[in-house]
Amino acid sequence: MFNYKNILVAIDCSEVDTIILNHVSPLAIKLGASVHLLHVVHSHTLDQDRCLREQSQAILEGYRNTMQADGIDAHVVIRSGEPDREILDEIDEHSYDLFAMAAHGHRLPGRIMFGSVSRTLREKITIPLLLIKPAQ
Repeated sequence: MFNYKNILVAIDCSEVDTIILNHVSPLAIKLGASVHLLHVVHSHTLDQDRCLREQSQAILEGYRNTMQADGIDAHVVIRSGEPDREILDEIDEHSYDLFAMAAHGHRLPGRIMFGSVSRTLREKITIPLLLIKPAQ
């Protein structure tokens, strides 16, 4: 079995967070891994950044507290910028063994308009990727 000791998990503060955490938590417990909950604030103004940062901090701290109560060493990481670039930078700057995220399964118009973070990461990531597709 692979030795995943530091797992980075993308959290987007939506309903899919629970799905990805339900996959990662048992894995972290079984492997004794630390989990780093990452949210990238994508804002257009400093006020918006501050507000979104506060909201996401509260959400991620809730997830961290739940995971710690289950015996998982969990940490909160918040960055600001373009999600795909910030995720890749976070991976480059730290020693993560696995990156986990949920794919939203956008239809073609959404992919054209907004791009696909998961598609970009699949092409550029340097560590194993656990990509969970929530049920439609």
